[in-house]
Amino acid sequence: MSYSFRFDPMQFPPAAQALRKEVRKFLREEIDKGTFTPGAGDMAANFNPDFSRKVGARGWIGMTWPKEYGGHDRTQIERYVLTEEFLAHGAPVRAHWVADRQSGPVLLRYGTEEVRRKLIPEIVKGECYFCIGLSEPNSGSDLFAASTKAVKAEGGYKVTGTKIWTSNAHRTHYMIGLIRTSPPTADNRRHGLSQFLIKMDTPGITVRPIINLAGHHDFNEVHFDDAFVPDAHLIGRENEAWKQATDELAYERSGPDRWLETLAAFTEGVRVAGAEPVPHIAETLGRETAHLMTLRRMSASVAGMLQAGETPMTEAAVVKDLGTNWEQALPNAMRLIAPDGVRSPSANDRTFEQVMRYATHIAPKLTIQGGTREVLRGIIARGLGLR
Repeated sequence: MSYSFRFDPMQFPPAAQALRKEVRKFLREEIDKGTFTPGAGDMAANFNPDFSRKVGARGWIGMTWPKEYGGHDRTQIERYVLTEEFLAHGAPVRAHWVADRQSGPVLLRYGTEEVRRKLIPEIVKGECYFCIGLSEPNSGSDLFAASTKAVKAEGGYKVTGTKIWTSNAHRTHYMIGLIRTSPPTADNRRHGLSQFLIKMDTPGITVRPIINLAGHHDFNEVHFDDAFVPDAHLIGRENEAWKQATDELAYERSGPDRWLETLAAFTEGVRVAGAEPVPHIAETLGRETAHLMTLRRMSASVAGMLQAGETPMTEAAVVKDLGTNWEQALPNAMRLIAPDGVRSPSANDRTFEQVMRYATHIAPKLTIQGGTREVLRGIIARGLGLR
């Protein structure tokens, strides 16, 4: 049996190391100003257009994109460093995150020139925000079963159906939606799916909130009732969107955001354990640190592949699957190491409880976002030649 995925070592070059120092200085200044509180777990505050515009002004959105469209022609490694620092500090990046991570690259690769010229500069400035329309209420994680349909009309298409688990659809400008334009064929379930750029204030679109266990409004159900999408907003070729969508998911699944979302639980656990933890606590911290460093190396390797122009679908799925497991288990592991006095009413101990509560509440959704565990393991099995 031949293995078809790899994780080559990747060294951070001097330019990336210099950028790391610059980003840390910027974030420390923003924390000192009160712009955000690391590890606060406030999803509403994490969607901060003012902060996104500041990031855009520094040239930190669309870092790897062509200068022709307002990008900065920097490396995937530099973007990786920026992403890592933002997430490790808990910066409020959700407004521009999806557009920068995946929607912008999709438009640059498959969008019309009209769309690229109009939207890419707005994304780069931190002023244009995206959501993703993949899952549907009756098809779970089976994207091939998508039934939301687009019917050809004069000058465009009319879209009818429902997308679900659509993060931040209630406060973004556009959706990139996977929509059925033709039935699948008997030998190809992938056929008949198309990608569309959908303006979220289009008549016929209704966004309904889904409140999560933490009481936050992040997810949404988006209903389309003959919502009109112009021809210029078809992304790529009609009926052939599956390859485009899988490219997009490689960007979504491979980055540090798939293993750093509950990192604050780890840093709080280290804080309450103190400078000289007892042996069994030191063992737990060492084990979790080893997991963290392994994920970091694997994820950085994927960034190196993206920089080389590759599409590491299998490697990205491995990182996302292992990262989800670690993120979900981390809050319980950190609670077990907490000293007896950690639940006293001191301010620092309340911080510990707040962080652990948030990390525990969001843990279930980590299995869903970016692909369920079963879907990811199917991708990995194909990469290993097992199916």
